[in-house]
Amino acid sequence: MGEPPQHVLAGRLSVGELMQPAPYSVGEAESVLLAWEVLERSGQRHLPVVRADGCCAGLLDRAELAVACAAPASALSRRTVGELTRGRRTVTVHGEEPVRRAAAAMWEGGTDALPVTDAHGHLVGLLTARDVAAAVAGLPRREESAAPRSVRLPGLPPRPGRTDRGITIP
Repeated sequence: MGEPPQHVLAGRLSVGELMQPAPYSVGEAESVLLAWEVLERSGQRHLPVVRADGCCAGLLDRAELAVACAAPASALSRRTVGELTRGRRTVTVHGEEPVRRAAAAMWEGGTDALPVTDAHGHLVGLLTARDVAAAVAGLPRREESAAPRSVRLPGLPPRPGRTDRGITIP
């Protein structure tokens, strides 16, 4: 582990340089069950929710979805992620903003992730506290595909090595 790059220490690093581009996301009309499946298969801890126009409608985390999934399965297939995000204010950042500003927004909002949007509010990435901590520690950036990854059926590929009771999850 090396020293953090000087541009990190000087606060000149932009959100766009650190964010995970094109995270998996779900539409607000999708079921809570599908959202949980996306989190499980993608390995993400946070799941952006987008409206039909591609604009960010909110952000769900693993714990919040786990609580929502405590309801009977029959209710889960009818409950949408839009119901979980409706009426909440979601703080977003833009790629050209300094990471220091995003970190301050995370601190003030009590969150550990922020959706990154373009000038029109469309989701382009996700910045997590883990990404910020890695940059400060001088760790290499995780490389992600820049292709948009909005989940529609049939779903995601299985997580490598993920099993449940000895059965590989498809």
